[in-house]
Amino acid sequence: MGYQLPPVAWLRAFEAAARHSSFAAAANELNLTSAAISHQIRSLEKRLGFGLFERLPRGVRLTDMGAAYVPAVRRAFEDLSLATMGIFGSLGEKTLRIRVPISYATLVLVPRLHEFRAAYPGIELQLCTTIWGDGLNSESVDIDIRYGDGNWGDQRINAGRFEKISDERSIVVCSPDHATQLGAGATLSDVCEGAIIKIMGCEGMWSDLKKQHGVEVDEPSTAVKSDTSLVALEYAATGLGAVLVLDAFARPYFASGRLVQPVEASLGGNQAHYVLCPPDSEHAPEVLLFTEWLLDSLR
Repeated sequence: MGYQLPPVAWLRAFEAAARHSSFAAAANELNLTSAAISHQIRSLEKRLGFGLFERLPRGVRLTDMGAAYVPAVRRAFEDLSLATMGIFGSLGEKTLRIRVPISYATLVLVPRLHEFRAAYPGIELQLCTTIWGDGLNSESVDIDIRYGDGNWGDQRINAGRFEKISDERSIVVCSPDHATQLGAGATLSDVCEGAIIKIMGCEGMWSDLKKQHGVEVDEPSTAVKSDTSLVALEYAATGLGAVLVLDAFARPYFASGRLVQPVEASLGGNQAHYVLCPPDSEHAPEVLLFTEWLLDSLR
């Protein structure tokens, strides 16, 4: 029994036009003329018996039936692209440009990248590390990994793909020597009254932690500060105090014995790491492969 499918060329034209909201942009992507795209989509509409687009003075807009159909078409192309690349490898060298916070890159991403490289040697990775997230620009980045509450206004709206990749929990860590100074029965109050390290942009986390655990002591009037979690962890490892940091960032330090957890207190919240992809790159095979690999490796 054969598949009851319209011609693949018609479906490609439909998916591209839906993504760009433009027949002209779809034609440019597929190396066709606008007239050819229009003809293929009209043929598809006739075959299905429903209109898929409203023709506007500038561009096009999906009808309700078109909006209902496009996710399934898109998933089918993504699955076919992933299967092709996974089985046969990349069709020529591909370069994947990833922007990522330096702490996440150093402590979470880079230690795992050998697995991706072994699986997909034909994909060249270019990592650009940041401290603060910039605007999403498809000309400079294919994948943007960033930390926050997900409320990035137009950057979120303009992202073709927007997905949380991990829930986060922050914990208190310090060097073994600092933990010894605090004492075996140290409490969160003891930690907060001692030397603490703050991460710029997240200074309020200590207050949130105390509130969540019912601690009312004042913090020291001065504290060591850093603009990245990575440097804050290095501060802590040298014995400068305790730092409140994402548990995923602290794990390599636990493994090496450079840091310990003096108290069990932790802080949840609405902050997380997300993947954002510009519309121009979200369906590229190398982007799909990397994002799916990253999600799997973090599970």
